[in-house]
Amino acid sequence: MSESISEDGILVLDLLGFYCPIPIHETRKLLEKSKLGTVIMVKCDDPETKHDMPALCNRLNVEIIKFEERIGEFIYTIKK
Repeated sequence: MSESISEDGILVLDLLGFYCPIPIHETRKLLEKSKLGTVIMVKCDDPETKHDMPALCNRLNVEIIKFEERIGEFIYTIKK
């Protein structure tokens, strides 16, 4: 698990290899401490996130602005 900032200022949360409930828990923690307007890219490979991530974003009133699925990896771009 790692957190970094991309060249374009997007926070990147790498959760590859972690399974429920870690991806949702760590995403929620990062969103809660981020400022309004922050964009976060979450990379994970837990298929449960395809259901859980939209539910979390709905609950926190944040938007998934992009979703990509690449060979078993799920990439969520979320705007707070």
